[in-house]
Amino acid sequence: MSTVNPNPLPLVFEQKRGRAKPPRHLADLSGDERVAAAAALGEPAFRVKQVAQHYYGRLERDPANMTDLPAASRDRIVAELLPTLLNPVRTMEADKGATVKNLWKLFDGALVESVLMRYTDRATICVSSQAGCGMACPFCATGQGGLQRNMSTAEIVDQVVDAAGKMARGEIAGGPGRLSNVVFMGMGEPMANYKAVIGAVRRMVAPAPDGLGMSARNITVSTVGLVPRMKQLADEGIPVTLALSLHAPDDELRNELVPINTRWSVHEAVEAAWEYAQKTKRRVSIEYAMIKDINDQAWRADLLGDVLQSYGDWGWVHVNLIPLNPTPGSMWTASRPEDEREFVRRLIAKGIPTTVRDTRGSDIDGACGQLAATEV
Repeated sequence: MSTVNPNPLPLVFEQKRGRAKPPRHLADLSGDERVAAAAALGEPAFRVKQVAQHYYGRLERDPANMTDLPAASRDRIVAELLPTLLNPVRTMEADKGATVKNLWKLFDGALVESVLMRYTDRATICVSSQAGCGMACPFCATGQGGLQRNMSTAEIVDQVVDAAGKMARGEIAGGPGRLSNVVFMGMGEPMANYKAVIGAVRRMVAPAPDGLGMSARNITVSTVGLVPRMKQLADEGIPVTLALSLHAPDDELRNELVPINTRWSVHEAVEAAWEYAQKTKRRVSIEYAMIKDINDQAWRADLLGDVLQSYGDWGWVHVNLIPLNPTPGSMWTASRPEDEREFVRRLIAKGIPTTVRDTRGSDIDGACGQLAATEV
């Protein structure tokens, strides 16, 4: 029996067959599909473009504010193209209103969470890509809840539009502002829902009225190490930041902390990350949750440094240490401050740029690894 995870869950890569799909939404549609949607509505193609301008350009979903649409058919057009995908269940705030966690109920009752974090120089939305997660990482509340289903492209995009709209309208502490960053670090394994996630990224970077006009460099897609999808992402031609959740530099421990490692080893995952950096010229982030007496030993810092340095020191990588955030019933806790400092010191001594992540939202269970999406 495992000493780290005595009750391991199975890996789940696919959602159960037969699940109903979310209603079709503007954000799901390609250009040709928009034209077809207009025809099905009996409207000229420019009507869909008008709706898209409201949604992407003005971050507007209320038909009452879309006065350039004909009054007689406005509600029908908007209902068909912008059906409600995210129903608010609960909102929690921290950091004097600068961190906001939203619990959403999807059309089929599935629950997901997103977290908006405003800093002095940027505002970041942490989005979910699946309801639950099938990667079974034992220190993560989402992973221990299992996978319910994949989210659609539009369900992902709508989290971003909601956050961008709140920022623009001044509904977040600090007054009106702009949403600048998106991180796929909410619920789910983004690479296990690859098609929808890439579709969402393409909507985010396309200029209005085809998308939100965000910079791909301000979008981070994380993965626990689905190597074939990491390689595929490198060929998409979208220079997003890739974040690899490594959490251990050796296969023996990582097999238990990140069960996907039994499919693709530390070497295979790190090599795929290096290939991504080489192809895209984008620095990769290595995410590493610091767990007391589990993965925070000084020798593991040295080993991590050696693993990363073996691919050269051309600035291809950055290590982001994450103090473990508490989850209900967990037997683990964050590393001692002195062990964390020594870990950082040893990585820097190896020439690896290293930072310790701010644990924003931990007091509202909104930090990394804490999203469980429960109504109680």
